[in-house]
Amino acid sequence: MIPDFIIKKKILEYLEEDLYYGDATYTEDKKVRAKIISKDSGVVAGIRVAKIAFESFGINVLNSVEDGDPIGRGDIIMEVEGSSRNILMLERTVLNILMRMSGIATVTAEMVEKARSVNPKVRIASTRKTTPGFRIFEKMAVEIGGGDTHRFGLGDCVLIKDNHIAVAGDLVKAIRLAKSASFTKKIEVEVRSVEEALIAVKEGVDIIMLDNLKPREIKDVVETLEREGLRERILVEASGGITPKNVKKYAKTGVDVISSGYITHSAKALDLSLTVV
Repeated sequence: MIPDFIIKKKILEYLEEDLYYGDATYTEDKKVRAKIISKDSGVVAGIRVAKIAFESFGINVLNSVEDGDPIGRGDIIMEVEGSSRNILMLERTVLNILMRMSGIATVTAEMVEKARSVNPKVRIASTRKTTPGFRIFEKMAVEIGGGDTHRFGLGDCVLIKDNHIAVAGDLVKAIRLAKSASFTKKIEVEVRSVEEALIAVKEGVDIIMLDNLKPREIKDVVETLEREGLRERILVEASGGITPKNVKKYAKTGVDVISSGYITHSAKALDLSLTVV
C-alpha cells in the first residue's frame, strides 16, 4: 500500500499547480457541508485519496462509500464538513482525482469480469502508458478495479522488448546480459513467434510477452509450450491492442496475464460533482 505521506505530497503538488497565483475568487470563509454526487454508474476509486486531501486541510469526512464500491447516478459518494474556502480550494483537484481513478477502476473491472468468464485464473494488468505525474493514482485505480499493477517503473523487473534485442544484437544475448545484471529481478522478454518463445523459456526467463499477436497465434505458442512440457515453467502474457471488446478472445488462449494500455490511456472519467448544501 502506498503510504499516506506520499499521497499527501502528490496532492500538494497538484494544488500548487492550481493555486500558483492564489484564488482570485473571493468567498466568505465559514463552516459548511458539501456532498460529492455521482452522475454516472461505475466502480468508485480514489476515496482514500480524497479523504487524505480533505483531512489535510482540517475538513471532516462525515461519511463516504468505499473504494471499489459500485455506484449509480445520483449516489452520494462522500459528505464533508469544514472551511468553505478550503473545500472550494480542493474541489476541482479532488474531483479530478476521483473522476479519473473511478473511470480506470470501472474499465478494469469490466475487463476482469469478461476475461475471467472464460479464463478464471487470468490477470488483467496495466502498463506504463500512464499520465506523467499521476501514475501512482492510475495504478491504484487498476488495483481497486481488480486488476494487477504490473510495473510501477523501470526498476520493478527486467523487461526486454524488441528495441533492447535490437541493441543487444539477438534474443539470446539480450537475455544473458539481463541475467548478468541482477539475480533479484524477474526477467520478462517480448517474443514474436513460437521459435522465440521456446528459446526464451530454455534460456530461463520468468515471463514471455506475446506482443501484438493475434489470438490464434498466441494459442499456438501456448499449445506448443504444453506439448514440449515447458508450460509450467513460464508465465505467458498477451499484450497489444487489447480492449473490453476483444479481451475474451485473448483470455480464451490460456495466457496467464493480459496487459492493456487501454485501461489507463483510454478509460472515460466518471462524471462527479461537488455541491455545497
